[in-house]
Amino acid sequence: MRLSVAAFTAAGSDLAVRAARALEKNGHTLLDIRVIKSGVSKERCSLSEWTRTAFDSDGIIFVGACGIAVRAIAPYIRDKMTDPAVVSIDERGRFAVALLSGHVGGANELASQVAAAVGGTPVISTATDLSGLFAVDVWAVKQNLYICERTLAKSVSAALLDRKLVGFRSDFPVAGPLPAGLIKGSAPLGVYVTLDRHQNPFEQTLHLEPRIVTVGVGCRRGVKPDVFERVVLNALSRAGISEDAVCRLATIDLKQDEACIQAFCASRSLPLECVPASDLAAVEGHFTPSSFVKDVTGVDNVCERAAVYASHGRLIAGKWAEDGVTTAIAVSDWTVRFDEAGGCNG
Repeated sequence: MRLSVAAFTAAGSDLAVRAARALEKNGHTLLDIRVIKSGVSKERCSLSEWTRTAFDSDGIIFVGACGIAVRAIAPYIRDKMTDPAVVSIDERGRFAVALLSGHVGGANELASQVAAAVGGTPVISTATDLSGLFAVDVWAVKQNLYICERTLAKSVSAALLDRKLVGFRSDFPVAGPLPAGLIKGSAPLGVYVTLDRHQNPFEQTLHLEPRIVTVGVGCRRGVKPDVFERVVLNALSRAGISEDAVCRLATIDLKQDEACIQAFCASRSLPLECVPASDLAAVEGHFTPSSFVKDVTGVDNVCERAAVYASHGRLIAGKWAEDGVTTAIAVSDWTVRFDEAGGCNG
């Protein structure tokens, strides 16, 4: 996590530094640590201004009273799927309270780590955690699954809390036993891990899409960003794939500075993998050849080879050319995990 930390007194500052150092050793990145007295920091930044900036972090830690933290974050709370984890810890380090985004944002886990760092006790109030039950939203985040129906994620938690059985189905291999409350049979409400959100094996189906799709692309020089975007989205639609399942774009290194590709990735925070022609040429498989592409790039196909190379998987949609853009779609080999590596609770 990228963390921002605020304290309000000298004692709080000492505790903040201690906690931050321990969290950095655990692999977190400290973006900012600030002492804010009388509402303003030494840099003349108010608590409100600091908090607004800190909301771009993955996690925020306040060392002080919970009330101060609550008032500071209130104007900036947007959505549980995008809000950062927020933890408040008292100046003596006795209690680390998960205030916001306990599940999806990871505040529950962050509170536990902060408490461990300063010798305190984590305070977690989410019902599934208190009951020791499977939390589908926490598990989905750790599995890098896109939650298609947020209201149904709440329904799954509510059903499990009421000791009702919830169905489970997956289009992918499953490792480990299902958590308590999930069954591989019929049920009115169920969880479906799939790339096809149009299939509904349950009366109420919570679709979880693994982000395992790589789009290989190529394009003519100077293609406009809106044209490129339209072609890529059309290719995904034809393949029956949601853009929420896309984890990266891939292309030849000759195209790494192409504005339309860069714009598409930037607008969706997607990584772009750029591959040398020699590596693309070494990819095994049957690909759609083009003598023109080979003359220009040194390899007979860019989009299909790039998709397979970057995904380490297989093509599910071959080369498609439209308006100077070529696309191909591949999926990575992937397994649903309920074993220790999957990080589920319950």
